[in-house]
Amino acid sequence: MEKEPATAVSRRKFIGQASTALSAFLIVPRFVLGGRGYRAPSDMITLGFIGTGKQSRGLSRQFLTTGETRILAAAEVYKAKRQLFIDQVKTFYTSEAGQGKGTYTDIQLYDDFRQLLDRKDIDAVVIVTPDHWHAVMAVKAAEAGKDIYCEKPLSLTVREGRAMVQAARKHNRVFQTGSMQRSWPEFRQTAELIRNGYLGDIKMIKVNVGGPPKPYTLQGEPVPEGLDWSAWLGPNEPKPFSTELAPPLSQDVFPNWRNYKEFGGGGVTDWGAHMFDIVQWSLDMDNSGPVEVIPPDGREHKFLTYRYASGITMTHEPWEWSNAIQYVGTEGTLNIQRRKLETTPTALKDRVIGNNDRRVYFSDNHYKDFLDAMRKRSKPICDVEVGHRTATVCNIGNIAYELKRPLRWDPKKESFKKDREANALLERPLRDEWSIKV
Repeated sequence: MEKEPATAVSRRKFIGQASTALSAFLIVPRFVLGGRGYRAPSDMITLGFIGTGKQSRGLSRQFLTTGETRILAAAEVYKAKRQLFIDQVKTFYTSEAGQGKGTYTDIQLYDDFRQLLDRKDIDAVVIVTPDHWHAVMAVKAAEAGKDIYCEKPLSLTVREGRAMVQAARKHNRVFQTGSMQRSWPEFRQTAELIRNGYLGDIKMIKVNVGGPPKPYTLQGEPVPEGLDWSAWLGPNEPKPFSTELAPPLSQDVFPNWRNYKEFGGGGVTDWGAHMFDIVQWSLDMDNSGPVEVIPPDGREHKFLTYRYASGITMTHEPWEWSNAIQYVGTEGTLNIQRRKLETTPTALKDRVIGNNDRRVYFSDNHYKDFLDAMRKRSKPICDVEVGHRTATVCNIGNIAYELKRPLRWDPKKESFKKDREANALLERPLRDEWSIKV
């Protein structure tokens, strides 16, 4: 066989090496090509915020800090709060923390959230409004093809919560409830200790959060300039304005609308949506709930008491720690509060949960978990069904407080057994413009 000329071999070798190098170049991820922390614009998830009050300002920073999102629009009925939100986003992009996250681009502002939902370039909405708005906004967002991050408590009524689940499922939406404690290590450790029986059989659980709501009876005040009060009320019947519901920017506080049953569920749903949520998680009740709820009667039941089908009881009861949970088992106790976990035996709190133990869904960043679920089209750590079930625990507790009698609950049918009056409180009338199927 005749030997090839040296020049031909050199050319072929060069072409082969060049092809290999080019192939290697083509499969290098875009974030490497753009430098550390780079994410191509086409990989960014675009967000629209609905509600721009105090809570939304913290949430916007959480999402922007991931380096994976762009906020394109915001809908708000109080112009001063809307402007503060925009100013904060601008500050983020010009601050040291914002370096490498991209440059600020103008955010389109809307008075009516439905205009935001019409935007085809928005992937997901972040709903940060008072509770009385959650269901209507979430259902319409799902119908518009948006994925949804909605603050807790998920819904003002049980029927509205189920409507949110149905809309998310019908339209194949990823839906994260803002119960971010599920992405914190001390609460994950709690759930895994309980599920694996390290406390033995759970006999009693105490949840210390605030009380039930009260009817709205505040005297009317002048509506401040720049606030569309009718739009703030939305699906609710007209009520007089009070700064308790929508405080001015000069008062950097969380508003008190949550204390009134027309708008929220009191401490039972506010902090309860966090703490009852951890109980539901640790008992593996994310698709169910208690079967009985008994209000305090001054005799046998000193505190609101829930009973699960397993026989475990949970009370809404003050104890030494506020906004906290105490589990009492046959082999130990566990006290849990944000950033604080204590157990008896003491060493239990640092117990390493092994691969052969029962593990729960792992998330160490609630906001990235939502974004990851959007990309995978999977359920996030606090899916809409989970948020709905926790809100239901809170809502049926408030109904028992209101009616002042024991109620038997069917978590499968999501109704009270043989109690028409109680079942009537599972929903509320909505103004015609904002009616949804519940």
